[in-house]
Amino acid sequence: MNNEHHLEGDSNSVKRTPLLALHQLYYDPDIEHKNTAQKWLMRAQVSPEGWNFSWVLLSLDRAPEIQYFGANALQTKISRHWADIPAEQYEALRSQLSARIALFSDGPRMVLTRLCVALASLALHTIPDSWPNAVQDLVQCFPPGPALLELLTVLPEELHTSRLPQYRKSLVRAAISQTGPTSVFPLLLRLLDQAENSQDEAVGTGAALGPKVLRCFSSWLLLDIPLSECEALVMASFRALHQPELFEMASDALVHAISQPDAHRYVNTLLKLVPAVLQLEELLRHAVQNGDMESTHGLCRVILALGQNHARTLLEQTAHWQSFLALVNMVMYCTGIPGHYPVDEMTSSLTLTFWYTLQEDIGSMERERKTMYLQVYRPVYFQLVDVLLYKAQFPTDSEYATWSSDEKENFRIYRVDISDTLMYVCEILGPELLGNWYDKLGRLLTAPTQPTAWQQTEAILYGFQSIAETLDVNHSDVIPGLLGLIPRISVSNVQLADTIMFTIGALAEWLADHPVMLSGVLPLVLQALSNPDLSVSSVSTLKKICRECRPDLAPYAPSIMAVAQDVLIKQIHKSSQCMWLMQALGLMLSPLPIAEILGHLQTLLTPHIQQLESLAEQPQTPANRLAIIHILGLLSNLFTTLNIGPNDTEQDGTGAMPKPPGQGPHPVVVVLQQVFQLVQKLLAKWINDSQVVEAVCTVFIKSVKTLVDDFGPMIPQLSEMLGQMYSTVPQSSALELTRELVHIFAKDPTHDVTVKLLFLHMIAVTLAVFERGPRDHPDIVDSFMQLLLQALKRKVDLFIADNCDFKALFHCGLISLKFPEGPTVKSACGFFTELLPHCATVPAIGQVVHDEGRLLLETILERESEQEESEGYRQRVHTAVPWLARYRVCSRLLIEKKNEPRARTSETKLAAFCGQTVQAMPFPPLSCNASHPFSSIL
Repeated sequence: MNNEHHLEGDSNSVKRTPLLALHQLYYDPDIEHKNTAQKWLMRAQVSPEGWNFSWVLLSLDRAPEIQYFGANALQTKISRHWADIPAEQYEALRSQLSARIALFSDGPRMVLTRLCVALASLALHTIPDSWPNAVQDLVQCFPPGPALLELLTVLPEELHTSRLPQYRKSLVRAAISQTGPTSVFPLLLRLLDQAENSQDEAVGTGAALGPKVLRCFSSWLLLDIPLSECEALVMASFRALHQPELFEMASDALVHAISQPDAHRYVNTLLKLVPAVLQLEELLRHAVQNGDMESTHGLCRVILALGQNHARTLLEQTAHWQSFLALVNMVMYCTGIPGHYPVDEMTSSLTLTFWYTLQEDIGSMERERKTMYLQVYRPVYFQLVDVLLYKAQFPTDSEYATWSSDEKENFRIYRVDISDTLMYVCEILGPELLGNWYDKLGRLLTAPTQPTAWQQTEAILYGFQSIAETLDVNHSDVIPGLLGLIPRISVSNVQLADTIMFTIGALAEWLADHPVMLSGVLPLVLQALSNPDLSVSSVSTLKKICRECRPDLAPYAPSIMAVAQDVLIKQIHKSSQCMWLMQALGLMLSPLPIAEILGHLQTLLTPHIQQLESLAEQPQTPANRLAIIHILGLLSNLFTTLNIGPNDTEQDGTGAMPKPPGQGPHPVVVVLQQVFQLVQKLLAKWINDSQVVEAVCTVFIKSVKTLVDDFGPMIPQLSEMLGQMYSTVPQSSALELTRELVHIFAKDPTHDVTVKLLFLHMIAVTLAVFERGPRDHPDIVDSFMQLLLQALKRKVDLFIADNCDFKALFHCGLISLKFPEGPTVKSACGFFTELLPHCATVPAIGQVVHDEGRLLLETILERESEQEESEGYRQRVHTAVPWLARYRVCSRLLIEKKNEPRARTSETKLAAFCGQTVQAMPFPPLSCNASHPFSSIL
């Protein structure tokens, strides 16, 4: 189809062609015809002929979807192609649009809306120059009704989303805002009064217009009109809340009005709003009693709009403290709405931020007011704590079983929010809060008559758990009593048992200072460890105790090891919890004597090593792969934390202090030497499986990071195995292990030769990978660049060897720079950034950069010309280029690039690039050609 021919046809063609395309778009079942029609129509509506056929399509005898396209085409032409309209046609176009709006005032609604948006767009382009009184003229031109309200509604919305330049948008906003209080708000107030008093919805200006009036009011609030100037409409909106058909729009309008950014400046108006909000209490209670969740939600939003956004302003009006306290009590009522969130109610979660805001505002006041308000609000916050613990309670077991998974997850998140709120509240209530909870828990557990529901006990423990890690519990005398009460709790529910575990875990730091209490809680944790339903809570709690209390766990080590070994053999926990458990055992074993550690390790690991030996003989299956990876993961996580250095050393893999001298090999080394042949046997069979190889390498990586120098005895045999493994099947995990060995042992006089030989071997094998084509191995390329970078940082002498080809490594870096993967490019940039400063100290590097540096700069400029790189990439390459300038590369290439007739990189881009580069130069470039146009920059 020749689109241009149809668009340039006679009037009949202009009438027919859009109709045909629209018919194909809406009614043709062929998807290709629909797509073709849509593309043609998109071009047609922005063509000059769009002005003509748009009016034709708006004929009253057309289908609504045809009319809509005509209206939308007009709006598109006006909003996006305003410059095509001659100034002398502004008034005629405005008259035509006004006439069409009047014609469609009774619908269809979608057509009326698009026409109103078109006229609003025209107004925005002509205010205040050509049409300074646009708003006043519109109010006078159209009778009060749906068309006028729709027009006034879309005008601020169109301004908010328009593509006008910012300076012009500000000018138009100021002009329109001035007309709101004088021309628009009186009209809206009059119509809203009629809507409140009218019961006949057939009357055009009656109750049916009420929602439209309130929606229009909300739209004008986008212009940030001062709250004092819309006070009458705000009060009318409060009255509208009592009419069900107006409630939703009225609540939205009130929230928008009260939440305006500068509303706090109008204190007198805010004080008038407090009684209006307080008068909503009866309406709120009625909605709650009737289970009207939507009305409850809307009323709570209005209450919070005033209370949360303007708490400080209202607190500063000390003469009105009682009215604000009444407002706070309304928020309290919303927080404690009966029922369980999110099944019975969805409102209470909205209020939690208010309590934090109020607390912050009180705490930031001057001393006198702060003291006064603390006396007033401390009882309120104690009441809040009771309400929150009530809301945090689980439903009955039978009811909870009927909840969906989404409802349970939302309830979990809700409890987390309550926990955060309790943590904040604790700052204002202090240790007295703990005493309060302890007394309640004691009464519940010692009540002689009616048995207590487990939900109440769990909620109090959840409160302790929430604040235990933030409150200075060392100054509280209730913690020993709490830990004494916990064993007396009758646990018949998973949720209660989980909370008990998490509460004990939250008190781990306190237990470290009071180890005598461990005997009372550790049996509970070990008992829970055998329950698969308590997997996460029991394992994480044990890990916290082992981390914080490890110096005092020696008497309990046998029992802990026995239970842990049992649950691991029985596979009670999922793989991730088993990994946590091994970390906990590593922490616990670390302070013990080496002989004792070895004894425990033999008991713990023998079953798993035996299973690994069996798996090494079995065929390669997915199940066997998972089992092997699981056992290797157990070893990795154990070795991550098994550190026999001083007790105050962090033992989560971030580094270790050397073991005391004269105690023999590190226990991890002993284990690794015992299983080394088994590992070699596994690798021989699973060498092509990257996951198994990665798991093996991870065992040694974790061990190296933890043991540091103590890993030395493993270096000879590990280096030999690693070289053979990488020669057989190059994999990135082997390069990562080599990088760790380089990092720690490159400068060790005992192992530096072995590490250097391994390093050179890995280079040789990887160069062969590059020769075959590295594009399918971005992980190897990335890890190789990181290995080279680490070697340059630790000991550049590693590269000094007859068989180390610097030129080949340089070209590997160039290839890596061209990879689309961001991490690979980042690693390559790091390699060059570290390589180039060694040009002066290592002649071989200097010669390669002198001979090949041009290629590096060309590669960087090519990536620059693609305009696809992130700012981080640009910063990294710009730190490398100044070194090229020093070695007489930049100026030669830039001159040649400038003289290339079809250079991909423009002179402007070259100049900008060099300007950014020079900013990173630590010295003046040595090779600038004074006659070159870039010499002053470079």
